[in-house]
Amino acid sequence: MSNSPEFVIAYFGIVKAGSIVVPINNMFKQEETEFILNDALVSCVVTSLAYLDIVRPIKMRLKNLKYIILVDGITPDTLNFYEIIERTAAKLRPEGDINKDSIASILYTSGTTGQPKGAMLTHGNFLSNCAACIQAIKVKKTDNFICLLPMFHSFAWTVCVLLPLYAAASITIIDSLRPFGKVVRNVIKKKVTVFVAIPSIYQILAHMHIPPVFTSRVLKMIDPIRICISGAAALPTEVLERFEEKFKVPLLEGYGLTEASPVVSLNPLRGIRKPGSVGLPLEGIEVKVVNERGEQLSAGKIGELLVKGPNVMRGYFNNNQATGETLKDNWLYTGDLGKIDEGGYIYIVDRKKDMINVRGLNVYPAEVERVLLRHPKIKEAAVVGIADRFKGEVPKAFVVLKENESLAESEIIKFLRKNLAVFKIPKFVEFRESLPKTATGKIAKRQII
Repeated sequence: MSNSPEFVIAYFGIVKAGSIVVPINNMFKQEETEFILNDALVSCVVTSLAYLDIVRPIKMRLKNLKYIILVDGITPDTLNFYEIIERTAAKLRPEGDINKDSIASILYTSGTTGQPKGAMLTHGNFLSNCAACIQAIKVKKTDNFICLLPMFHSFAWTVCVLLPLYAAASITIIDSLRPFGKVVRNVIKKKVTVFVAIPSIYQILAHMHIPPVFTSRVLKMIDPIRICISGAAALPTEVLERFEEKFKVPLLEGYGLTEASPVVSLNPLRGIRKPGSVGLPLEGIEVKVVNERGEQLSAGKIGELLVKGPNVMRGYFNNNQATGETLKDNWLYTGDLGKIDEGGYIYIVDRKKDMINVRGLNVYPAEVERVLLRHPKIKEAAVVGIADRFKGEVPKAFVVLKENESLAESEIIKFLRKNLAVFKIPKFVEFRESLPKTATGKIAKRQII
């Protein structure tokens, strides 16, 4: 579903019943959706008419999927969300009946092999992360969080929904970023105090032209905003400085990943904030940097960042191999390369994993390459991430055609759109006679660009 009150109601109805929530990216196409519904053994989908054409054919193929509930309509083969509510007497579970160590949600993250993995997060994982975040940014009952990022995303769900509900604060739900003027009007009208977004949104705001004559008026209108938080992708220092200079509101950058529920660190609200750093670990969370032998490195040395704490997932659903590779001795191997300075501040230097971050959404090249290679005219394909001013990164495809074949860029894009979510579609396609290879015959991506 898109962002809506029904999304929140459905989530808590499911966990109250002692069941498990599996959020689905509403930009996914049928094949991507079907993989998750099948892998997680989903029995019921709560959705809207906008996505019925995607879900209905899947239900016919999957034995486990027995019910489709629509929040905004009814058809012969579906149930209606509000009709169920009206006809069903509330049966509240006894307090404490749900164990904090039981799984609340399975959140799927893209895998380097192209197949998503389901991170199993417990009630305790979410509650500990919410409590630590509340302490870090001093949340009050009078706060009003804006939820404009998609609720299926781990960052938005924990920080924009669970956190304010845990603190008895308010949420202003935005179902779409377009037109952006509507977002700004809601910030003013609803007196939002905590603004949570991704770097590309702060980039737009930082460079938005406001005539000097209106500057004081604009600042007065957004006066209730006491803090802005950026996550899901790296925030350029230039954007941070320009935004704070323009709006006179602290912008805090943090770091996290789905497997950690997801917040790991945040620059402090009060105290030293270091541009370029993702801040200090939240209370109760340990971090360290190790080399390839697993040995802890000293301050300033670059290695893989490891995380330990009550927010770390139970493991990957039905994937013991991936769980064993990611969780070792209670440490979560993030796959991110970073360093920790003498003061304990974390800096993310690079990604160990072969991932492209498009406006906070993960795109793994292997998944896009797998679809490209299905095309009967394509012999080889490689996808890499390139810098983009507004999206942070975008995918670019390098394609080698089979002998005596011809293909236009537009044909490739059209082919991909049938099978992949829009944010995974390469922004550019470049045709090559051949692609560089390593000694073992693998495509040498670092040599392509």
